[in-house]
Amino acid sequence: MFPILLLLFIFVPIIEIGLFIQVGGFLGLWPTIGLVLLTAFVGASLVRSQGLQTLMSVQTRLQQGEMPAQQIVEGVMLAVSGVLLLTPGFMTDALGMLVLLPAPRAAIAKYLMSKMVVKTMSNGAFHQGGFQGHDPFQQNPFDKHQDGNTFEGEYERKDDDDRNKLN
Repeated sequence: MFPILLLLFIFVPIIEIGLFIQVGGFLGLWPTIGLVLLTAFVGASLVRSQGLQTLMSVQTRLQQGEMPAQQIVEGVMLAVSGVLLLTPGFMTDALGMLVLLPAPRAAIAKYLMSKMVVKTMSNGAFHQGGFQGHDPFQQNPFDKHQDGNTFEGEYERKDDDDRNKLN
């Protein structure tokens, strides 16, 4: 993962600088700066509206008792899209807009979800994965064979009287 991030942090700025030079040479300095600012503002407003729609979709799925996995992945993708759109540059803006559009975002989310592995634990006969050895949550708390020190003692409850109260 680290080599990929290193390459991204090296090559993305180089590509963005090259694109700035090309677009700036074609449009001029101020139109290029205006275009970068415009994409940032438009992108931020689109991310906000799409994010609210995704949040409402998550709430609807939760109210129906369903797991909103795809909506959660799309929400994370919208956050990434917002970062890409707010980052100055034309390549990052193009990627941010691609992720912002509903159809490509849904396709990318489905692909990402197919690559995710979800493990669940169960107590049934068809148990798969989980912890090796004994399950600490299935122990009897009164079992005499626990590890560690055990302190035994007796106590009796006394009602509060005026002698034991702090003033």
